[in-house]
Amino acid sequence: MNFKKILTSAKTIAIIGCSAETNRTSFSISRQLQRKGYEIVPVNPFYDTILGETCYDSMTSIPDDIKIDIAVIFRNKAYTKQMVDSIVERSKTTGQKPIIWTQLDVSSSEAENVAAENGLSYVANRCIAVEYAKHMD
Repeated sequence: MNFKKILTSAKTIAIIGCSAETNRTSFSISRQLQRKGYEIVPVNPFYDTILGETCYDSMTSIPDDIKIDIAVIFRNKAYTKQMVDSIVERSKTTGQKPIIWTQLDVSSSEAENVAAENGLSYVANRCIAVEYAKHMD
């Protein structure tokens, strides 16, 4: 997978499991991506806004006119398939094909299979901040 190409072409990144708690990895990586020029779309039903951006309850609650290039999953891997299912559902509604990116120890073979069955690219167990530093900085 060409991470430099993915990260160069992406403009908008959904952060599933984004937290407003500044000590959480999802917060610090979201802030870093935002500072690098990406539009972030936080997804977490417990917040209204994170880092000045509207926070959505789920992938399917993001308005259809917001094009998501990458959907990064920060949830426990027990929920990864459920998160991929919601990305697939939104993809069928919008026609968008975001790259599904699972953070370290978040991937599951079941989720990866669902992504493949629905024609969605899947990055397994890679930190988006580490890949950015390796390929873009």
